[in-house]
Amino acid sequence: MPFIYAMVIPVIILDIFLEIYHRVAFPLYHLKYVKRSRYIAIDRHKLSYLNIFEKISCMYCGYVNGFLAYAVAVAGETEKYWCGIQHKKKPGFMQQPHSKDFLLYSDKKAFKEFIKK
Repeated sequence: MPFIYAMVIPVIILDIFLEIYHRVAFPLYHLKYVKRSRYIAIDRHKLSYLNIFEKISCMYCGYVNGFLAYAVAVAGETEKYWCGIQHKKKPGFMQQPHSKDFLLYSDKKAFKEFIKK
C-alpha cells in the first residue's frame, strides 16, 4: 500500500466533522450551502485502460483533492460571513480566490458598515 494513502483516514474524519459543521452552522446563520457534488468527482475508475491499482489511486485522488477544494469553499463562506476582510498585502502572499471581493485590509469605514448588516 503506497504511503500516500495514509491520509485517507484523517481526511475521512475531517470530512465527517466538516459535514456536521456545514449542516448545522450554515442554516443557523442563514448561509447558503456549498454543493458538495460541484467539488468531488469520482469517475476515472471507469476508464477501461486503467489497471485496478490505477483505478484505486484515481478514486483516492478524486475524493481527497475534491474534498479539500470543498472544505476550502465551506471555510471561505464561513470567512466571508464572519470576517470578510482581505489580509494585509505582503510580497509573495497568495491571496485566496474566495477573498478577492472582501473588504480592504485597512478600510475601517467599510467594516463598520459591514457589521451593521
